[in-house]
Amino acid sequence: MQSNDNTGPGRQELAYLPVPLPKESAKPPRLAALRDWWDRAWDVDGVLYDMWDDVLSAPDDGLRHMAPWLRAVLMVAGVSFVVLMAKGAGEVLLQALHQILTAVPKVQVGVDTSNGVAAVVDQPVRTYIAQHSAGLPVAASTVYTLWLLTGITGLLLGFLTRNNGVRAMWTAWGAATVFMVWTATPDTSRPVAAGLAALAWTLLSAVALRGLTLRRRVIGRPAKVSVRPEIHVPVQAEPTAQHPHSSCPFRD
Repeated sequence: MQSNDNTGPGRQELAYLPVPLPKESAKPPRLAALRDWWDRAWDVDGVLYDMWDDVLSAPDDGLRHMAPWLRAVLMVAGVSFVVLMAKGAGEVLLQALHQILTAVPKVQVGVDTSNGVAAVVDQPVRTYIAQHSAGLPVAASTVYTLWLLTGITGLLLGFLTRNNGVRAMWTAWGAATVFMVWTATPDTSRPVAAGLAALAWTLLSAVALRGLTLRRRVIGRPAKVSVRPEIHVPVQAEPTAQHPHSSCPFRD
């Protein structure tokens, strides 16, 4: 009869049986963790719940009492909107100014294009600009237009704002204009032309330099001293020393 005993000369008996290792617990999927965080954030006193409550109460609280994070978001959005609008407006203004300056070269500089009393100042300025702007990257007519715009801006802003910087620009513009008239006018009529330019500049300065004074500005108000005669300060008189024999009919 055959035996089922496996022990034999070619086999080694095992002292213990192998113990199975515990299996690692499966990690929760990422979507489950994200869903759990989402549910906890919308619970009462959760992060998203509090933020949504701040948004709903913002119309009643006003800008001053609303949540700080919401006020910061609104301020950043407002500043970004202003910057974008300013950038767009700046591009439009620069494009319009470029079109104006590029259309101006049709003006003939250095040629008699004006008449009357204004030609005494205008023609020498045109001639001076045409002679001294040959090597510039811009046309002479563009320089002439900038000269006109500078004078008009200084005249109007000096009258409206009374700003010292604008007034200084107007003064420098007038002095440069008189110099150009003096330089570009022929020698025979140079003093008269320069005198008329200075006279016109002086008359216009009464408008551009309106309110300018050389008096020293007093800061503050002088103290007012009011005298009120109805206030009396009683003065107590010193008691006179009585003579020891005041009751005596014979006095010294």
